[in-house]
Amino acid sequence: MPLSSPQDIIQLNVGGKLFETTVSTLQSGGPDSLLAVLSTRPAKDSGPIFIDRDSDIFSILLSLLRSNRLPSTALRRFSLQELADEALYYGIDSRLRFAVSPPQLRGIDAAVMDTIRPAADAIPSTFSAAEDGSVWIAHGGQVSVYDPYLTYTSTIRTHLDDITSIRRVWPNIAALGSESTAGIHFYNSSAGRHTSSVHWTDPTDPRIYKARVNAITDSTNSIFASFDCPHKENAVLVIDKSTLQISQELGRQSGNSAKTIVPEKLTWLPETCSLIGISVTQGAFGYSGYIRMWDPRSGEVVWETNEPGSGRSSSRFGDPMADVDVDVEGLKLFKICSKSGDLAMADLRNLGEDPWVYMKDNNPILRNTNWSGSGKGVVLHCYKSQVFVGREGELEVWSTTEDKKDESKSDLVNEELGYKRNYVDKSDDAERGVIKRIEGGGNRLFVSREEVEGIEVWESSNFSGVLSVS
Repeated sequence: MPLSSPQDIIQLNVGGKLFETTVSTLQSGGPDSLLAVLSTRPAKDSGPIFIDRDSDIFSILLSLLRSNRLPSTALRRFSLQELADEALYYGIDSRLRFAVSPPQLRGIDAAVMDTIRPAADAIPSTFSAAEDGSVWIAHGGQVSVYDPYLTYTSTIRTHLDDITSIRRVWPNIAALGSESTAGIHFYNSSAGRHTSSVHWTDPTDPRIYKARVNAITDSTNSIFASFDCPHKENAVLVIDKSTLQISQELGRQSGNSAKTIVPEKLTWLPETCSLIGISVTQGAFGYSGYIRMWDPRSGEVVWETNEPGSGRSSSRFGDPMADVDVDVEGLKLFKICSKSGDLAMADLRNLGEDPWVYMKDNNPILRNTNWSGSGKGVVLHCYKSQVFVGREGELEVWSTTEDKKDESKSDLVNEELGYKRNYVDKSDDAERGVIKRIEGGGNRLFVSREEVEGIEVWESSNFSGVLSVS
């Protein structure tokens, strides 16, 4: 019996209401969707296919398949969660996510679109965003889970008093670390329970005990976590994802100086199969720290730099870094200088003793010309080939000059480096509080502020624009 052709008309009876559409429209939901499977019914079969679901929501989803967008009245008639539940049933949830997702994130166009506030202990300690735009927020000893629609889905109640590190290492599993509890702990959001823990121990060294986690990242096959002990001994442990057992130890060090303290930030570079560890501390004499790159295959350090350095070869000796982050896609390092407040860039493919190139402020009316020189309240985050900088309560973005939109309002265009600078926020945004953490996920930027409840959700839109300083 011949199968239906893409142009054939097919009838569906959804909740008692008759719909007619083409086979190709149903198949546009993807080969694994329920509608695509139903569309393969032999052409000679007569009578509509009955589906016992809500007909009004189906009408909206059918319109989505036809035009790749939702009808203008859809979100006035139904909540996003109701649409998402039905889209999941039909197997076209990816089409719905695409239709309702924000436009491509451009820092120069971004604005606060929402603030997510967990119900209890609403001041977040940390959070983890995913590429689909979902976010897991740690607050107290709990983790609140929000899906790609930013709809609350569940709360994981952990055995920890506080959570200071979080990384989603699988879609439904997060690795957690705490300043008050030893070990790295894995929790499943679907089951809402603890699944495993890993501890750093060494029977031959009594100093290795009660080791706490400071930073977590992961690759396809491994989880990397920096541990430190009460007497400051520290190392980066490599944990095999298939067994959740420690497979390797990188860079054990004493922690008795700024050059040997535990890394507080870890980044995996898939293109070079290398791991970058960053540590920055502030003391009585200002900032100091290091950036170190390991090759986990050999366990060796392949490059490192310390600030202030032992020599004076750096063009900015005496102006050490206040924060550092990695542009994974562009293979670049960025740092903020603690005294001048300048942004510097280094090419990870061409590292040397002093690889930094500095982006200078030439505009006298920029707000950070009043930079205090203390380096306090500085947060740096690289995402989607953009560099976001939080300076106390203000948020700025450095983006490539390939993007010519609204270049007339750019605060700075550095032709040599190909980056321009703009302020993302407005005056009232900057007054919300000191920025504590910035992280990108999907086409969103998530921002938390010190002692402020909730996580700000920044998105681009056609109605927001660059802040002019004229």
